[in-house]
Amino acid sequence: MTVSVQAVADRAGVSISTVSRALRGVPGISETTCKRVRDAAVELGYVASPSASRLATGRTRTVAVVVPLLTKWFFAEVIAAAGRVLSREGYDVLLTELSTVELRAGFFASPRLHGRSDGALVVALQLGSEELASLKAQGQVLALVGSESAGASSVQVEDRIGGRAAARHLINLGHERIAFVGLRAGPGSTLGGVPPAERLLGYREALAEAGLPPDPGLEHVVENTVDAGAAAMAALLTAEEPPTALVAASDEIAFGAMATLRGAGLSVPDDFSIVGYDNHELAGVVGLTTMDHGVAEQGRLAAEALVAALAGAPAAVGRIEPSLVVRGSTAPPRRLRAGSR
Repeated sequence: MTVSVQAVADRAGVSISTVSRALRGVPGISETTCKRVRDAAVELGYVASPSASRLATGRTRTVAVVVPLLTKWFFAEVIAAAGRVLSREGYDVLLTELSTVELRAGFFASPRLHGRSDGALVVALQLGSEELASLKAQGQVLALVGSESAGASSVQVEDRIGGRAAARHLINLGHERIAFVGLRAGPGSTLGGVPPAERLLGYREALAEAGLPPDPGLEHVVENTVDAGAAAMAALLTAEEPPTALVAASDEIAFGAMATLRGAGLSVPDDFSIVGYDNHELAGVVGLTTMDHGVAEQGRLAAEALVAALAGAPAAVGRIEPSLVVRGSTAPPRRLRAGSR
């Protein structure tokens, strides 16, 4: 039989509101009274109803996690890491995918989160002023992954440093014709609108530092898919002077590029070197040299910052510097290896 809060109040000789406040540890109740209420609850086997507790506190104990796509490895990793933190802290997760322009417009045009969540963790979406205002009007405390906004906690990756490190690795191996395949951003893209231009800027900076002239023909922007990476690599191989190496702005693009090279009878890294970006779970399987930008760490840090903000802490900004993971997809260009024999 379910024990009511009224029964606990009668046993302890206090009001129902005092029982609620005592069991939640609200200040202003003597320790003697709190102990009497706790003892009565234990004796009767009383378990507080989550819904009643939420009504009493005005808090849902739920966090909305908003992502552009659920099917991409990056978003799955961020969600999983954030979810572990939120679950540990006693929060439920309300997962929302905004995979089309229409879904995104509808989500921000209506009070979808009002009364349903205490905060929102927004991943890889560059929010406009009206979108931010919508979330704040719904009482949402915010944490952002991959973007920034005044008053909101955020986690950012130092992508310019990452792009520069990837290109420098290839330059240090002796490559001079280095291509870059970047990520297309926008409301309908797989990135959901966060501009990934910093990786390209870092690549360009590394070329300039090495005195290598820029070549717009070696820069391509595509969707973040294996097929798009394969098509971009095929286009690069048809250039009058093809590159000998590639910086790919994601590992998925790099996987596609590797498939095209293999189909063309070219060896990685004997004929062509590739650096990816993500440290995807399959990168080690295919021996891909890549930039690790702490994908799970991004989710963990953002969730921890959001939980702290929900408890009254000021907004926090975290930054992650990518690190190079060298595997078997990079080597000196063939001309240098031939010259050393």
